Amino acid sequence: MTVRNLDVLFRPKSIAVVGASARSRSIGAMVWAQLSQSGFDGPLWPVNPKHARLGEHPVFYDVRDLPEAPSVAVLCTPPSTWPQIVERLGERGTKAVVIVGTAAARRSATSSTPPPGLRSHDRDDWTARTLAAARPFLLRVVGPGSLGVMMPSLGAILGAPACAVKAGGVAWVSGSNALTNGVLGWAGARGLGFSRVVALGEEADVDAGDILDFLASDPATRAILLAIESVRSARKFMSAARAAARNKPVLVLRTGHDDPFDALYGAAFRRAGLVRVDSLDDLLDEIETLGVGRVAAGDQATVITSDPGVAALAADAFNAAGASLASWPVPARDALAAALPRAQAGNPLLLGDDATPAEFGVALAALAAHRETGAAFIVHAPTHSAPVAEVARVLIAERRHAYRGLLACFFGCVDQATRDELHANGIPVHSTPHRLARGFARLVDYRLGRELLMQTPDGLPAVVPEDIEAAQSDARAALQSGNAELDGERAARLLARYSIVVKPGPAGPRSHEAVEVEVRLLNHRVFGPAFEFRAEGALGLPDALHEFALPPLNSVLARDIVLRSPRARELPAETLLAALTALSQLVCDVEQIVALRLTMRVTRDAVAVHEPHLTLGAHRKPLAIVPYPRCLEESLDWRGMHVTVRPIRPEDEAAHKAFVAANTAEDLRLRFFGAVRSFDHTQLARMTQIDYDREMALIACRPGPDGATETLGVVRAIADPDNETAEFAVAARSDMKGKGLGSLLLGRIIEYSRNRGTRWLVGEALRENTPMIELARRAGFQVTTTEDPGVVGFRMRLCEAKPDVARDAAP
Repeated sequence: MTVRNLDVLFRPKSIAVVGASARSRSIGAMVWAQLSQSGFDGPLWPVNPKHARLGEHPVFYDVRDLPEAPSVAVLCTPPSTWPQIVERLGERGTKAVVIVGTAAARRSATSSTPPPGLRSHDRDDWTARTLAAARPFLLRVVGPGSLGVMMPSLGAILGAPACAVKAGGVAWVSGSNALTNGVLGWAGARGLGFSRVVALGEEADVDAGDILDFLASDPATRAILLAIESVRSARKFMSAARAAARNKPVLVLRTGHDDPFDALYGAAFRRAGLVRVDSLDDLLDEIETLGVGRVAAGDQATVITSDPGVAALAADAFNAAGASLASWPVPARDALAAALPRAQAGNPLLLGDDATPAEFGVALAALAAHRETGAAFIVHAPTHSAPVAEVARVLIAERRHAYRGLLACFFGCVDQATRDELHANGIPVHSTPHRLARGFARLVDYRLGRELLMQTPDGLPAVVPEDIEAAQSDARAALQSGNAELDGERAARLLARYSIVVKPGPAGPRSHEAVEVEVRLLNHRVFGPAFEFRAEGALGLPDALHEFALPPLNSVLARDIVLRSPRARELPAETLLAALTALSQLVCDVEQIVALRLTMRVTRDAVAVHEPHLTLGAHRKPLAIVPYPRCLEESLDWRGMHVTVRPIRPEDEAAHKAFVAANTAEDLRLRFFGAVRSFDHTQLARMTQIDYDREMALIACRPGPDGATETLGVVRAIADPDNETAEFAVAARSDMKGKGLGSLLLGRIIEYSRNRGTRWLVGEALRENTPMIELARRAGFQVTTTEDPGVVGFRMRLCEAKPDVARDAAP
């Protein structure tokens, strides 16, 4: 399962607390007290056979006695009661439960032993029975051992946090109850709040990937802060994280740096576009930066201050954080000189020791027209001429001039009322320039990571299907004959299928003209196949390269790895990138390869492989990221043309842009439900760089007059994370309409979705789009009405409901 019924969990209409109590310090009493006083405007129902009333609320003997099915139930009862309660709730129609009971049994940083009288295997058995009881009803379970789930804007506090939770724009997700309580207390003392708070507990059902999937499109959440120890389901987590990071900043703190594969987690986070932070302090600062303000994720900033010493301190802080202070264009300097002749124009901007609060506002206004100056950072220590409260009021009045965002740093002299007023007007306040600069640097990291997700790579390695089939056949034959370890000539033959050149013998002595990269493929217990790259630096020091990477790799991702080496300028970029991507393609295509090790000798002119050793096996963990599904490629003669139907690839961006441009304005309006002229790189990247685990776009293409690929039509199906429903869309180039191309592509996506196990295929079209409506009817769709009278819907049942299975087990 993934996001199914999480919308009910996060937007409940009614809540039951099973085990609600008046007994002092009991879990039931704490949960009921928090919820009943939180201002939830829907029905609240306490359930406990030992009580008749709790305050003004009548108490129900059993969940079967409730007036109706609660949207969500919070369980505060012993583990032995969970299965029966969950079954009864499921029968009534409840969609989610939060198990707060036995929080002390968390086997994590918060605790290592179960509570007295409850053995670990007993608890696990009751948990398994609870999940079995929930499964027939698709009822979601948070926990066990969860501190709770909180939606403060709704007054829905489903748990027992140690302090009040205020509403805000940042979501907090963690597996640790103690850490969650600490963060809530820290934020509450500073007047900061959250959109959602989720303490995952033991993650028996709902895990971090599920929550990321929901939060990715949650309009109440502007940013996500994630604190985890490990990843439960790598493929689901990576898909969810990549989807979330495309939409909003996601920052992650992972505890457990003593793990020898901690760097692999870092590589996975980077691959997904997440920003990793190294300390809890950094994560807490982002509650301020992201939860209060709306700072554009650019890479330029201007510091405005009055004191030279403060200016130097701020400049040092930005340098230490790796963030850039903007170089002002001449017009910006001229504007500042005209508006504030006494100020020292530059970055940092020095207003002078006797600057008044009004001059801070004048500086913001003067720089407003010059967006190259970036976000505005006010760094100020109080003076007699410019008290903090008065400067704060000026910032609030002039905040409209800070186009790319406004942040403030007042050296520990902000009273609560001033701070709250700044927060209410979207201005984050940090206590030191160092924290201010590091917060900004992480926004820059997010922008760079998001850009990496959007970059268009070169094409796949030129491996023809015959070579792929031959490599797969070689591996199967070797395994069947008992040759699970391949080295020497046998390994060289397999590598040669992918144009990887193997030289006999060891790589030879190191020299200043060559870099030797040790490559290892490991079958990690969480992320499956993963590469490790190592290269020593000068004098044998390990400073040249040590990186992990998840396949599949393309030229953009391989370049990102190489550029992390201090000796990157010495490496032959194109040949090395080709070797790395070819090696990745081999691992993706030949699933029998469970491990490998080899040495790449890299010189300015060539890359050669020495001493390869491959280990084959019948079973390998799935790749964490689904590679390009070459098996879906199909070539056919159609209407006198040789056409290829295949999944879209990132390098199809230019062809897709030309495809859009070749359509008439009317066809684009019908396809996109409004006037469309063109798409920019970001939009085209979203269309061509898809997650093959959840989305498929099949294109019909042919070689154009110049030899480049020419796209004739495209069909898409985007499935929900549960693979319950996929939404489709199909379009043919305007000059190809009426020739049957739409029917060809639609048939292919129906077949693909059915084979994938998708239950329903749905779509929409403008009511005036009669060709599309007729195409859908001929394909077997039911045409339905929608809430919009100008739009019709399409619906086709593909498969019967299947028992819930772990999707990560799929190939």
